[in-house]
Amino acid sequence: MTHWTSDQLNTIERTGELHIQPQRADGRLRTPTTIWVVRDGDDVFVRSYNGPDGAWWRTAKASGTGHIRCGGIDQDVTFTPVSDPALNDRIDGAYRTKYAAASAYVPPMTADGARASTLKLAPR
Repeated sequence: MTHWTSDQLNTIERTGELHIQPQRADGRLRTPTTIWVVRDGDDVFVRSYNGPDGAWWRTAKASGTGHIRCGGIDQDVTFTPVSDPALNDRIDGAYRTKYAAASAYVPPMTADGARASTLKLAPR
């Protein structure tokens, strides 16, 4: 499977948080970390609140693979870094819209550090 199904995308869009487990170099999954997740079209994105300094993010970047759970979805994934400024702008908007009620936490998620940690999730 290389694409999200419509049901998975809708579930992810409705879900406030997901549990992410990047795969370590020894093949084991990290302990789950709860993070926010956004959708842009048929793609799914996450960012580290701590930017590239986040421990889970460093593992995800190094391995490129892991696992997520949210809203009944239990899925192995790949992680692909995102550097396109226009796409990051849309992802900023998705964070602002989806998490408006948590307004104090949104600015750090749309700041340069968090933008530098944007990862696209794809099912595998």
